[in-house]
Amino acid sequence: MTSDKSQITNVKRQFDSHALWMSMLIGAVGYKWFLPLSPILPWLIFFMLFFTFCKVNPQDLRLHKWHWVVLFTQITLSLGVYAAVYYTTHIGFLAQGMMLCFIMPTATAAPIIAGKLGGSIQNLTTFTLLSNFATSIIVPAFFPLVYTASEMTFWPAFLLILSRIAPLLLVPFFAAWLLRLGFNWYYRHHDKRPTTNDERLTTNDERPTTTRQFELPVQWAKVPFYLWVCSIIVLTAVVTSDVITSYQSQMTNILILLVLSFFACLVQFGLGKLIGYKLPAPSKGKDYQDVLINPAAAPKTMEGVSKITAGQAFGQKNTSLGVWMAQMYLDPLASLGAAAYIIWQNLFNSVQLFYAARKK
Repeated sequence: MTSDKSQITNVKRQFDSHALWMSMLIGAVGYKWFLPLSPILPWLIFFMLFFTFCKVNPQDLRLHKWHWVVLFTQITLSLGVYAAVYYTTHIGFLAQGMMLCFIMPTATAAPIIAGKLGGSIQNLTTFTLLSNFATSIIVPAFFPLVYTASEMTFWPAFLLILSRIAPLLLVPFFAAWLLRLGFNWYYRHHDKRPTTNDERLTTNDERPTTTRQFELPVQWAKVPFYLWVCSIIVLTAVVTSDVITSYQSQMTNILILLVLSFFACLVQFGLGKLIGYKLPAPSKGKDYQDVLINPAAAPKTMEGVSKITAGQAFGQKNTSLGVWMAQMYLDPLASLGAAAYIIWQNLFNSVQLFYAARKK
């Protein structure tokens, strides 16, 4: 019996370490079958984030120094890369596509991968909120400067982008928070069991000094990851369809954009890990070291935890939002930079998960 459980555990661990590249392969090969499923993407992301945020106690969300350094570096690089590529090549969509690779906010699913690698879900959730809100302010102010055909003004664009972000980010966050508050309130007012066998409630109906606290059941801990795998299949199908059916006349420049986006991915993951290692930050919650919550994680030093967390914060991007912003406000060809980034970041995450599983 123990041997069977061990084999099942090993199979699950192998699947988890290879799931991302396998999901991309499935999406690319079967894109015609999965493309019609694109309307369910928002729902996949919503529930994926809801289960992830259920693991986060809002009281543990704190801003740290590396949050501001990563955000400043991200904005500076996006402007600098645009200027360098445009004045070197004079190809507008190429410069815009590279800028998009840097200016895209942190992926709403980044805490899932960070948690499996042993990063701080709390600290990354804080940065995800900060990054997405900052993007909604920066993009409307900056895009008209790089694409003169854009007719957007600041406030309509700000509200439009914010309306795109809020349902997928804030609604599941507050839904999980309300569930936590409701759970804790119920047990604070209805759990009348004494804290020890010798304690009894007084005539004033005093409550126990300790009550149960909300915790995500262990059985549900991996649900966000598997929802993310499903969303990767659909996203890859969308990207594959776009590349195959469009833009044949610009194929050389598109290939250049795909290669440059690969290096942009490596640079951002690398810089994020360096910043996190140099500016370690504590995480009040226990999730990043709790083996029951993060089966692939192992206890790490504060520098090691921050290295993983900041690397995901900088490198893992909200690519679906980036594709949408490019198609709405930039040269549509620029969206291929964000589309290619989907592939590169998930290949990088696959390698990280593979080596994390091997170490364990």
